[in-house]
Amino acid sequence: MPDLYIDGSWRGALDERTREIRCPADGSRVGVVDEAGGKDTVEAIAAARRAFDEGPWPTTAAADRGDLLLRVADLLVRDKDALARAESLDTGKRLVESEYDIDDIANCFRYFGRQATAETGRVVETGTPSVDSRVVYEPVGVCALITPWNYPLLQTAWKVAPALAAGNTFVLKPSELTPHTAIHLMRLLEEAGVPPGVANLVLGAGPEAGAPLADHPDVDLVSFTGGLATGRALMAAAAGTVKKVALELGGKNPNIVFADADFETAVDMALTAVFLHSGQVCSAGARLLVEDGLHDRFVDEIVRRASRIRLGGPFDERAQTGPLISAAHREKVEAYVARGLAEGAVLRCGGERPTGPGLDDGFYYPPTVLDECSGDMSVVREESFGPVLTVERFSGEAEAVRLANDTIYGLAGAVFSTDEAKAQRVAARLRIGTVWINDFHPYVPQAEWGGFKQSGSGRELGPSGLAEYRETKHIWRNTDPSPQGWFD
Repeated sequence: MPDLYIDGSWRGALDERTREIRCPADGSRVGVVDEAGGKDTVEAIAAARRAFDEGPWPTTAAADRGDLLLRVADLLVRDKDALARAESLDTGKRLVESEYDIDDIANCFRYFGRQATAETGRVVETGTPSVDSRVVYEPVGVCALITPWNYPLLQTAWKVAPALAAGNTFVLKPSELTPHTAIHLMRLLEEAGVPPGVANLVLGAGPEAGAPLADHPDVDLVSFTGGLATGRALMAAAAGTVKKVALELGGKNPNIVFADADFETAVDMALTAVFLHSGQVCSAGARLLVEDGLHDRFVDEIVRRASRIRLGGPFDERAQTGPLISAAHREKVEAYVARGLAEGAVLRCGGERPTGPGLDDGFYYPPTVLDECSGDMSVVREESFGPVLTVERFSGEAEAVRLANDTIYGLAGAVFSTDEAKAQRVAARLRIGTVWINDFHPYVPQAEWGGFKQSGSGRELGPSGLAEYRETKHIWRNTDPSPQGWFD
């Protein structure tokens, strides 16, 4: 069956191009999908434009839009097993992680299904009896939604659900490496009753399928999650038509551990922070900052446990983490490690490709710890997006804050200390969008998600996430108009 969804119909690419998808865990063929070119994307934009300007969706009652999202949530739960399997085959991640993701995705649609009617506007007091003044919210228009490969369907849900809740139409372009759950989601949207043209899907690489989304005059908003270089290019392309831009560009996230931290908790969380999904997480705690008095004991235990983490494919029940997404990405991670060692880091574990049954055909890289790092190293400053932990020492609160903030990024981070006042002080001084205290990685839909500095320009999830996809309008109404006499 064709894989592009444009104006309510499934179709192939105009130039009949396709892409073979292979599982990163063992190289096995997952499937072949249609791959869009620029002309396909322009047609999808035109369909979304017509659906917004002429179709019923933007003026559909908020309650009805919310009900549709709730139906989608139910369909996601119904198809959880198939979706989780597809996600694991595309990404190589463990099946259990994909199953957790589908639960989060269904909850995301439920959340925005309820948010659709939670706030529709407000009355502004003018002090004049004959005037009423209202602030109302309207959809932005046509939204270009561009999503990454590490959490393909979750990141898609974070964009699609609020865009629909607010009354927008959209063109979705998922990563060319992980398309299958996006295809499945579009079938669920169709089943739930989304009108033709409201939801459109194009597959393919950014330079071909994605390029028109940033500079086309009929696109009103671009929402992108991915790498910093691509985000900068998208922002520049969108400037020509002054589009709204929402970017989430990852981070180099500090995990600060004070000497008075609960040792077992901090060690456990530090491992999860960086080695979950082989470090392919935008909020990964890849920078470990440890207070001098704790450093040796803490890092020794991190190394001991990291060396025992079991690698394996999606359906290996003994595996604790999986492969990297591609051969090219593994080479990038390897290059960062090699550069770090050349710059003076000390290799404590990992650093070489693993071999053995079940590993030789996949893109595996072991949990790697680089000790005695400093803030001027490229492996500390730049996002490797792999299972690589860099360790820096600090002495006292002031130095911890200085080191943590010495980065162009500002997405997430954590503070571990049993001194609550100290933890709160440090958290308040960190220039990052999400700070965890004595924890790492949890999020809730009610909270906002986004970053400071070059980690991004928008917020997702929560009420602010919905605001990204709405325009705010102030309506002033004079119920007793009369001549003002300014120029009599």
